[in-house]
Amino acid sequence: MTDKKKVLFVTQEMDPYTALSEISGIVRKLPEYAQNNQMEIRVLMPKYGTINERRHRLHEVVRLSGMNIIVDDDDFPLIIKVASLPNTRMQVYFLDNEDFFKRKSVFADDNGKPFEDNPDRMIFFCKGVIETVRKFGWPPDIIHCHGWMTSLIPIFIREAYKTEPLFQRSKIVYSVYNNEMDKHFDDSFSSKASINNLTEEDLEGYMNGTGVTLDKGAIANSDALIRGSEELTENLEALLNSTDLPILDYKNEDEFLGAYLDFYHSLLEEEETVEQ
Repeated sequence: MTDKKKVLFVTQEMDPYTALSEISGIVRKLPEYAQNNQMEIRVLMPKYGTINERRHRLHEVVRLSGMNIIVDDDDFPLIIKVASLPNTRMQVYFLDNEDFFKRKSVFADDNGKPFEDNPDRMIFFCKGVIETVRKFGWPPDIIHCHGWMTSLIPIFIREAYKTEPLFQRSKIVYSVYNNEMDKHFDDSFSSKASINNLTEEDLEGYMNGTGVTLDKGAIANSDALIRGSEELTENLEALLNSTDLPILDYKNEDEFLGAYLDFYHSLLEEEETVEQ
């Protein structure tokens, strides 16, 4: 019997815990569908202060908690919580930290102004995801990233953790959505995101000359892409048109589950063919 393929879903949102955009609905259905089709899955997302822990029955996973994540030379404790998704056999893991996620709104204040520490929150989350998977001791075959909060995962895997055995065979899939937040990032981003052995030059792919374009860097460091939103900005269209990576075109609600799984399998078969 062949081993089940392992798929790691990293997302900034997921129904029923959040309902911020189309990402929430896609990530609610996709992991369950993958699991029901003989794949082993893990789902990781931030634990925002808007998520009601009692209602959703979150509890801390003590064996995974206790790490500290360094962001801009400061240490921040990483707390891992877990909940069982209602009416499924799935668990969702939440990355929590009081400084970054305790607030009662997600990405912006009550006046709609994005939080100034959104870059720090993203760096904490992306590094925390990788450290949590290392604690799992669980080597994913596919890492599927959803949302701008996950956009550093590709370069962290490819460069900052390139000697980590768990990720040597991982294929990174990045879904491109209309959910940009990077126009609010400043020049300190590349310095803060230079974790482990990364340099600011390594982060150049995320810079556009006058600011930050998170999707640009994520696309450059992924193995394959999915058009997650039906309509994309002109800038995102140009980025997709300029790459030679495999791209799965937008699929509607009735099509995407089967199409996404077929896309995973095509990437895994390609890897097996190369190895032979």
